[in-house]
Amino acid sequence: MANTYTQLYVQFVFSVQGRGNFIRESFRDELEKVMCGIVANHKSKCYAIYCNPDHTHLFASIHPTISPSKLMEQVKSGSSKWLNDKKYYQGKFVWQDGFGAFTYSKSHIDKVVKYILNQPEHHNV
Repeated sequence: MANTYTQLYVQFVFSVQGRGNFIRESFRDELEKVMCGIVANHKSKCYAIYCNPDHTHLFASIHPTISPSKLMEQVKSGSSKWLNDKKYYQGKFVWQDGFGAFTYSKSHIDKVVKYILNQPEHHNV
């Protein structure tokens, strides 16, 4: 095959170290934009993201040149560096090791996007 074609839709879920409630509403939107920018810089597309106070849901289609693990390494390290540089958090901000990754078919994109964007109601934040 001359070209590579993939449909890799993955919802990632990852937590703040110790599940601390360190992601504040005052910078949540900016943090989400930073994370989606990191995803885009790796030729992937962020469909939905929501940073809860203690964990994040990120739904993306992944380019075949990057593995899910490498993409999460880049998102987590880049966003924690950004948070620490901005000093939005007193002390050092760290994401917990590991993440959840759940794949979906193209027909489920809308449902997953709605689920992620509904996180405040889902968690009663």
